[in-house]
Amino acid sequence: MEYKTFEELKKRIVEDHRPWGSFRRFPHEGISSIKIITVNPGGLLSLQYHNNRDEFWVVLDDGLEITIGEDKIVAKKGDEFFIPRKTLHRAKGIGKEPARFFELWIGSSEEDDIVRVEDIYKR
Repeated sequence: MEYKTFEELKKRIVEDHRPWGSFRRFPHEGISSIKIITVNPGGLLSLQYHNNRDEFWVVLDDGLEITIGEDKIVAKKGDEFFIPRKTLHRAKGIGKEPARFFELWIGSSEEDDIVRVEDIYKR
């Protein structure tokens, strides 16, 4: 399954409330990877895009600056981002502690579907 917009994906995310709290169930059709990424203070992911996948990120900790296209956002815990394929993006650790985000790959993809435009680590 391919989601053309963030709204299409959000319609498939189900939130269920229970006596003890709640949970969110994410769609698994068309998902090729699920990750939790940790960015160290001062760490900078490559500025990159993907040809074969969209990504959906949920910020788990404060301390990240997220770049999507031309936009730079100081993300807060709980923020959600949809990154369409072929859109430049990256994350930067701006806090004093490591910060994490949850990442879903939407579409058939592997690690080699990374096109790095800029990378301080020379990969």
